[in-house]
Amino acid sequence: MAGTDEHLVERTLESSQVYRGHFLDVRRDRVALPDGASAHREYIRHPGAVMVVPLLDDGRLLLERQYRYPMGRVMLEFPAGKLDAGEDPLTCGRRELTEETGYSATEWAHAGVLHNAIAYSDEGIHIYFARGLTRGEQKLDAGEFLELVTHTAAELDQFAARGELTDAKTLIGLMWLQRWQQGAWPLHWQPVA
Repeated sequence: MAGTDEHLVERTLESSQVYRGHFLDVRRDRVALPDGASAHREYIRHPGAVMVVPLLDDGRLLLERQYRYPMGRVMLEFPAGKLDAGEDPLTCGRRELTEETGYSATEWAHAGVLHNAIAYSDEGIHIYFARGLTRGEQKLDAGEFLELVTHTAAELDQFAARGELTDAKTLIGLMWLQRWQQGAWPLHWQPVA
């Protein structure tokens, strides 16, 4: 992006915390708009997360089915988890993959970061790909219930086309996978001990 964005920038005048939970920090700020008027912005501060796209040796993808309370239904999604304070995203991805699926990987590639709700949250989700998977034992958190499933990219594409796969991070992971498989978007694989 070229040029300056000063004509679009909003400046914080006042900031207040509306609610502080286990990991969500809900804010309501008063801002100065570019034209000199003021407005309020309500948003969520989030510590960030990591999503892992696990590639099995046979080309299938490892996913989870998990009940998501705000949606009121079971969702299909790639493994993911919240970053702990100061945690390296790769460390988080390795931990989450092992805890949620029982798998570990010998190679990892960082694809990028996605911001899934920019109008009301600063959450950034790091996208990692993992391959060279070895099955181990799941170590689910207390109160965490999920089912592991495998699908091909073509199956996920069909689920998305029918509106059955709607999780934003999983859709972005699928897009990255397809673009990488087409040779359009590179992944730089790194071995991990």
